[in-house]
Amino acid sequence: MPPDLFDNLSPSRRPDSSAPVSEQLDWLRQEIRRHDYLYYVKDRPEISDGEYDRLFKDLSELETAHPNLVSDDSPTQRVGAPPLAELGKVKHERPMLSLDSIVDVADVLAFDQRMKRELEHQHIEYTVEPKFDGLSIELVYEQGRLVRGSTRGDGTTGEDVTVNLRTIRSLPLHLRRDSSPPDHLAVRGEVYMRLDDFHALNRTMTERGDEAFANPRNAAAGSLRQLDSTITAARPLVVTCYEAMAVSTTPPDSHWSELDALAEWGLPIPSHRRRCLTIEEVIAFHRETEQVRDNLPYEIDGLVVKVNRRDWQEQLGFKSRSPRWAIAFKFAPRKEITVVQDIVVSVGRTGTLTPVALLRPVEVGGVTISRATLHNADEVARKDIRVGDTVKVERAGDVIPAIAERIPIPDESRSDPFTMPDHCPVCGSAVAREGAYYYCTGQSGCVAQLKGAIEHFASKQALNIEGLGKKTVAQLVDQKLVGSLADLYRLTRDHLLPLEGFAEKSTSLLLEAIEQSKTVSLDRFLMGLGIRQVGQHIAKVLAREFGTLDTIMEADEARFLMVKEIGPEISASLASYFREESNRRVIAQLRELGLTLTEQARSASPKSLPLAGKTFVFTGGLDRFSRDAAKILVERLGGTVSSSVSKRTSFVVAGHDPGSKLEQAQKLGVAVLSEQAFSDLVKEGNAS
Repeated sequence: MPPDLFDNLSPSRRPDSSAPVSEQLDWLRQEIRRHDYLYYVKDRPEISDGEYDRLFKDLSELETAHPNLVSDDSPTQRVGAPPLAELGKVKHERPMLSLDSIVDVADVLAFDQRMKRELEHQHIEYTVEPKFDGLSIELVYEQGRLVRGSTRGDGTTGEDVTVNLRTIRSLPLHLRRDSSPPDHLAVRGEVYMRLDDFHALNRTMTERGDEAFANPRNAAAGSLRQLDSTITAARPLVVTCYEAMAVSTTPPDSHWSELDALAEWGLPIPSHRRRCLTIEEVIAFHRETEQVRDNLPYEIDGLVVKVNRRDWQEQLGFKSRSPRWAIAFKFAPRKEITVVQDIVVSVGRTGTLTPVALLRPVEVGGVTISRATLHNADEVARKDIRVGDTVKVERAGDVIPAIAERIPIPDESRSDPFTMPDHCPVCGSAVAREGAYYYCTGQSGCVAQLKGAIEHFASKQALNIEGLGKKTVAQLVDQKLVGSLADLYRLTRDHLLPLEGFAEKSTSLLLEAIEQSKTVSLDRFLMGLGIRQVGQHIAKVLAREFGTLDTIMEADEARFLMVKEIGPEISASLASYFREESNRRVIAQLRELGLTLTEQARSASPKSLPLAGKTFVFTGGLDRFSRDAAKILVERLGGTVSSSVSKRTSFVVAGHDPGSKLEQAQKLGVAVLSEQAFSDLVKEGNAS
């Protein structure tokens, strides 16, 4: 363990001025770290801000007089480093999943019933903590020292923001030595900005003529993802940690104990939290918190409810994007009253026409709202929203502005009801209707659809072309440099350099990103095409079922319907997309320009696969595989993976530190495989 970590929370005597300079420096650094911990983690400062500032001043002056004794982890060094050319990529130690969100109490009760049913237990204890409205991060400590920090990114890979995180005073660069922290620790947390700091920052930015941030979340995200960490250092960011993602020692047996352990090791954790013995206590705490929400020093949009016992969390497992054992219990949206000044129609990337209300600007939950979605024509008619109406505006989920209802005004004279246009407001093509939605038939001939299609194609979930954002796409389309997806791969330096915001470096980076995107997995490519109703999950289902793009393009509606998880609407959408000659032409051009798909060979019949009909359950940690990789192997060989053990389970794969699933398997007589045995089984299956 490094010798410069503070050993305990008891104050020590300050060396006098005759003591060696190194001894005085060590004392000042450890004392400042101790006070940081007491202030940010324990919330019980021992000294005033003035006394703290004097300690900091003494350390700065002593280090200035003796620059050869300055350490890179001194509290004075949280000022940033030279600017970076770009933020590097970091693969997370464990996927950083999102949470299923609910608002209604009935849904919370249903969640509790589901937990009781799946765990076969009638008394479930929950940990409840704030859902911070900030930027999610992963922190990695080795031997008690912060070595890496990254943003959530796409959940699997994020951006390396270690240099920026080191500037945040509430984040310890070292864990407490006397608490015996683990040798290796990966922690998930949130970077956010306190409300008073946010308002002070916006006031300063406005006074110097800069554009103010819309809300604390945007301010935090924009500050942390700076290439110049000195800018981050000047922003008032704070960190809260709420989950140990990986730990080299035996983890605590409950989430509540895990939070206590994080605090003991020196990390800031949520102070506003509660351990609830019943779901009724969860609902009561949610109600209490919502009432005091506006008095909290930070922005939250709900509470996170987690099954407390770790072994139960393991038993419940995960869905593709979220844990089964946790939910976000959101607050009811904040609402304010304003006037509809106009209703316009926005054209989305798939051609869907969405009515949007332009509003007299109004502040809702600290954010100025000047436009709100009206969803579709049926919704406008149902709520009877017209130009000139007085309406109640809400931030649905505290993020997306929407109109909740019209406020009738006595003796008001109202305008005519809103009607959808017959022709696209962007390209003039005819408008068709599909259920509740209207859409432009112009496809790639519609500039709005083309811009949206390119942005989607370049997004992180698709081909991940960094640098191809909304502004750049707009320039490329408006300058007629790009008229289809294929045109992206025809771009040259001469095309890009004249564009606003482009120089030699940015031009090279974008062209390099486009070139790197030429090799992409089949599911990401399918996602990038922007086929109606085909998202990440369905794209993976298609890639797994058909194996190659050519096989997918040859399929008809009846063949698509044979695929589990694909219904009539998706089948019709797929068949229609691949029948369209212009779509097939663009795909052919992409291939001619060098786009290569990493495809998997199609299986002749799922029933003929080696693990067909076999159900696997995993428990404990695996050394050779991630859980996702193991699941993919099983499914590729025809098997299925379940999160719970039953008599129908074929095998339980037990890694190190297995949970209660191993005991259940032994009780039910289910075959248990070691990781080596599982590895041999899948190798044998792949060889056959």
